[in-house]
Amino acid sequence: MTDTADAVDRTPSDESGVELDGISVAFDGVTALDDISLSVAEGEFFTLVGPSGCGKTTTLRAIAGFEPPTEGTIRIGGRSVEGVPPEERDIGIVFQNYALFPNMTVRENVGYGLRFRDSPGDQSPAARIDELLDLVDMEGMGDRDPTELSGGQQQRVALARALAPGPEVLLLDEPLSALDAQLRERLRVTVRDIQQELGITTVYVTHDQAEALAISDRVAVMSDGRLEQVGTPEAIYREPASRFVATFIGDNNLFEGTVTDTAPPRATIDGQPFLLPAGSEVSAGESVTLTVRPEAIELGDGDATLTVTVDNVEFLGDAYRLHCDWQGQSILVKTSAWTQTDDAVELGIDRDDVRIILDSD
Repeated sequence: MTDTADAVDRTPSDESGVELDGISVAFDGVTALDDISLSVAEGEFFTLVGPSGCGKTTTLRAIAGFEPPTEGTIRIGGRSVEGVPPEERDIGIVFQNYALFPNMTVRENVGYGLRFRDSPGDQSPAARIDELLDLVDMEGMGDRDPTELSGGQQQRVALARALAPGPEVLLLDEPLSALDAQLRERLRVTVRDIQQELGITTVYVTHDQAEALAISDRVAVMSDGRLEQVGTPEAIYREPASRFVATFIGDNNLFEGTVTDTAPPRATIDGQPFLLPAGSEVSAGESVTLTVRPEAIELGDGDATLTVTVDNVEFLGDAYRLHCDWQGQSILVKTSAWTQTDDAVELGIDRDDVRIILDSD
């Protein structure tokens, strides 16, 4: 079993695009970031996710140079950026509100940064602008004003403007949050495709868990100014390292119990024995929280079988979501097939689908 501390990658990499080493930020004596250490590899798409006020945007602003840390060191491309102003950090930024210049055309907005820096390689500014407009699927729209564009088009122009000078690192602060759900899903694929095509080191901020899992190479889950867990989307979802991660990332069922002195190991919850995964490193008498994802619960028997009452059923199109009651505890089940039967239903939970969180985590 992995505890929270082990789940946080605190080892800087020699090939890091961005490194944060012991970063803390405080405002008027209130700690906004508390000892944040992480390493973003060159060319990696790395996402900071968490609820409002968790510190993810403050982390991004610290990397950008807008919020100097009270402690710790930030490196970009292996070089410390302490005292380096934002305009000299070789970064591109896309803000939540896009911040396009309304008195400039699309072309002028995209080329704004090229007034102060040369185009990458031997390109002329005009060629660079044309290349980026084509990259973000805005070819032929260079003469339009930003007010004539949809929200999605404005987002793409802001992305092209950030990329125009060929920055070493791209920072994106909730760039899709103002868009409707369907457009967000389409554009997050666009952002990911562009990042992969360019191979640019990217740090992305979002409060949307599904978005973070869908587009990232790795994800950092934050809470109260601290890192809860850093890992691949699959590891974050399947192996949550704390109660916070288990409940914040996707739907989950939590069962609190006590480990019993048996072989194979079990935890007893309200008199119901739950078989624990093979190799579980737990001790008899230890208090644990077990987590089981709704899609892992089967209708029928399992290593643990619970008799529940179905209170509500939601049809999701590709699945059904059952809201069940077991001895006063709510249980969520996601299943591809459902036929209305008696209110009492048996649910099966297999030991390999159980994850363990120590109550101290």
